[in-house]
Amino acid sequence: MEEGFAIWANPSSPHAEGRKAKQALEDARERVKKALGWDGEVIFTSGASEALWIALNRAKVDRRIVSAVEHDAVFRAAPDAEVVPVGANGTSDLSRISGFDRSVVAIQHVNSEVGLIQPVADLVPEIHATGGLLLCDCSQSAAKHALPDADMAVISAHKFGGPIGVAALLVKNYNLLDPIGGHERGYRQGTENLPGAMGMAAALDAWTRQPFDLVEEAFDRVHDEVFTSGGRIVDCGGNVSSFIHAFAHPIMKAQALLIRLDAMGFAVSAGSACSSGTLKKSRVLDAFGVDDDTASRTIRVSIGWNTTPEELERFAEAWRKLT
Repeated sequence: MEEGFAIWANPSSPHAEGRKAKQALEDARERVKKALGWDGEVIFTSGASEALWIALNRAKVDRRIVSAVEHDAVFRAAPDAEVVPVGANGTSDLSRISGFDRSVVAIQHVNSEVGLIQPVADLVPEIHATGGLLLCDCSQSAAKHALPDADMAVISAHKFGGPIGVAALLVKNYNLLDPIGGHERGYRQGTENLPGAMGMAAALDAWTRQPFDLVEEAFDRVHDEVFTSGGRIVDCGGNVSSFIHAFAHPIMKAQALLIRLDAMGFAVSAGSACSSGTLKKSRVLDAFGVDDDTASRTIRVSIGWNTTPEELERFAEAWRKLT
């Protein structure tokens, strides 16, 4: 990022400094593609919310369909979209939709509140069979899990150790979108955040070299402590990512638990960060069928690139003390 800040010019400017900035931006774009194994196009944005807006509002489709457990940013970008409920195992129930002809279907790869991994690979044939497009919000899964075979995917840099305020829309082909005019080959307005893009690429490069085995083993011990204390792992009946979980305390309400854990040095939340300021029941937990009492005692715990086994051991001890 320091290198990026030293390149002061607008990457769209035709002069020598602008061309230097453009070259650095394109280098970052190629590094992102290589790190993720993506052979399509990359559109840099200011965040995942903007990337989702572009995908849902500029895709060349007639309908927008979203799962009931998507991030709030999806519903803000497409407030009039058709909503797909989830079944007993937490999987989006596409049988409730009558075809996907000329539709963009938004399915989050890893749920941002409970860590449930949606089996999107199983949904692709059904969506493509009637000419639909699959949009995957991969904010919680990029770098941590292989990208799904989606037509479009959204990634967010700060979720894998990069800077806040930069993300990207991955699209298999620019022809899937109507250009909006401006930068990023006309598909995004606003000057590119060159230091942010370079920071994103560097974070992805670093993540691929990060060993997580010891951290995941320590997280397993947290699971054991939750069970032993009479708590519950809210997995909604499916396969859960190793990096994000929802734990229901046996007796304490989530807001009280957050305050106690914060005082003990742990940054956790109730729901996703964009909606955790509310005291209402999580819309996502409700859509997953979690009962009101369990939802009121559920917190979201995630680990990142700099989480250590020692921190997770301390968290397990803190949970033990609070039960």
